[in-house]
Amino acid sequence: MLIARAPVRISFAGGGTDLAAYYGHFGGMVVSAAINRYFYVIANAVEGRDIQITSSDYRTFYRQNGKHGSLWDGDLSLPRAILHEFGFEEGLSLFLASEVPPGTGLGSSSTVAVALVKALSTLRDLHLSKQEVAEIACRIEIEKLGSPIGKQDQYAASYGGLNSFVFNQDGSVGREPLLPEPETLRALEERLLLFFTGSSRDSAKILRVQKRASEMGDGDVVRRLHRIKALATRGRDALQAGDLDRFGQLLGEGWEEKQRLVKGISNPDIDRWYRMALANGAVGGKITGAGGGGFLMLYCHPEHQGAVVGALEEQGLRCMDFQFDFSGARVLMYSTRVVPFSSREHRSIVPVCRSLSATTFSAANE
Repeated sequence: MLIARAPVRISFAGGGTDLAAYYGHFGGMVVSAAINRYFYVIANAVEGRDIQITSSDYRTFYRQNGKHGSLWDGDLSLPRAILHEFGFEEGLSLFLASEVPPGTGLGSSSTVAVALVKALSTLRDLHLSKQEVAEIACRIEIEKLGSPIGKQDQYAASYGGLNSFVFNQDGSVGREPLLPEPETLRALEERLLLFFTGSSRDSAKILRVQKRASEMGDGDVVRRLHRIKALATRGRDALQAGDLDRFGQLLGEGWEEKQRLVKGISNPDIDRWYRMALANGAVGGKITGAGGGGFLMLYCHPEHQGAVVGALEEQGLRCMDFQFDFSGARVLMYSTRVVPFSSREHRSIVPVCRSLSATTFSAANE
């Protein structure tokens, strides 16, 4: 048995600039933090030729017989694509579960990818770095499955912690860990509130519109993304300087810019809740993720939090406690047994595993 997990994230600033349609021309940058809400993978070897996947979040069960080959369209396409990537065709059962609902703006789909890559690479005895885990997860989601998403969530889930990620025009990703003083970190954690709005959304629809607008050179969209990236830089600088109130104000400024990108990022209910939070003492905030629903994140001093929480919970929102996660994707338990590759070679993982020793990689393919 193997148990692995990866954290979801809260995105502070720069969201949208991690799409290739933008960073491929201008470079992108985001500031985010992983939090202690996790996606879990439990993997068990089973007798026979079947692959079995059970998802508690989607209340779905999938069974595949190895002799019928691997396809990853339809239900549970992401775990099936990752199983194919690592050459698993039979004799494995996966149980998947998350601490947050899917489609709620905390990067949960990419956290699924990262947790599965971490789990299955460990079963193959591939000792991947956090960078490699994120790269493989990105490639499977974006290239193999054609998802119109960015890269920030995979890196946040793999590394954990507070980070600034830079997305270069050549597709490479750089990471700058943000390490405020301990008292600053505690104050930031204390002043951030997360409220579940009770609704989820399909972020792919919003991101697909934004991606198309960027590809077509929509001047308004590109100019707003430039401003969003500049605000991310200022937010990073405020965090490093320990100027948390300025950071909270920048969250609000970024949210105002983001709402102007494409339709559907906000709605009348979200606007009303946000105004209500500000009226009761919040400094700033935003909807996490691509928008349209999910979690409302607010920056608010402790003396005003009672009023903000009371006002929003009367509207049906629910406040979720959290702390920052600094471990990233990890294996929690593993009854060691190396699972050999199937007879079919899977060369697609070779480019991102070049840093592994030749001995390790050869042993995994025997």
